[in-house]
Amino acid sequence: MSYRLVPTSNFARELKRLAKKHPGLKKSIKDLSNILEKKPKQGSPLGKHCYKIRITSPSKSTGKSGGFRVITNILVEGSIVFLLSIYDKSEVSTLRASDIKRLLKDL
Repeated sequence: MSYRLVPTSNFARELKRLAKKHPGLKKSIKDLSNILEKKPKQGSPLGKHCYKIRITSPSKSTGKSGGFRVITNILVEGSIVFLLSIYDKSEVSTLRASDIKRLLKDL
């Protein structure tokens, strides 16, 4: 089954800001998108059909642990994967449950 990726306005805004500082990030997101279209349940489950995916950036030499985090939400009935959020691990240590609820509410 093929899934369709839908970036939220929040995701697009965060990606634009981060891509200015880390030019290789867009390629990493494109690679992740190709994977998510086929196998959307990547990363660590957060509940409410949300997942946290760790990705690296070529502009940072810290690997996945110090890289970026992408939060996704899977809508199984519609075969849609929403890209909810992306953040730099060095800027935000973790997202709280209230942050994830807010992101889901904005769908």
